[in-house]
Amino acid sequence: MAATQSRTARISSSATNFYKRSFSLLWLGIAVLVVLVCLLVSLTKGIPSRGLPAFIIVPSVFTFLGILFRRLFRDLVDEVDDYGDYLLISNGGEQEKVPLTNVMNVSASTLTNPPRVTLRLVKSGRFGDEISFIPVRASLFNPLARNPKIDDLIVRVDRARAHRVF
Repeated sequence: MAATQSRTARISSSATNFYKRSFSLLWLGIAVLVVLVCLLVSLTKGIPSRGLPAFIIVPSVFTFLGILFRRLFRDLVDEVDDYGDYLLISNGGEQEKVPLTNVMNVSASTLTNPPRVTLRLVKSGRFGDEISFIPVRASLFNPLARNPKIDDLIVRVDRARAHRVF
């Protein structure tokens, strides 16, 4: 890919905003609803002796998972655009241009849902020394398929290492 080309592609998923903001709030909303239903049932019918653990455990598990989801998605950046020899990272209204020569490592996890890509940087930037994002889906029908855009990024980062100035 030429260094002077215009925007090649958006390599981050448009669903990132949903995962970062809406999903964990939706999950916590469901947890609150479960707690309210449990309270309503206990007030109207009384808590059966065998049902007590469910009235405590189920809402607790829902709440714990909601907090866990929030922490898992908090570090994701909003958008990553590939411009050939650099990436434009956008998060919370701020942007940073990250040259591929500043990327030390690209790790892609495909066995998670949603998949995640983490860029480890040589020199820390505005968003820290690691940038994580959800990549665009490679295939709707095969969630475990390798992502050709991310594979291409890995190859180009490896080539850029040869031109890195220390």
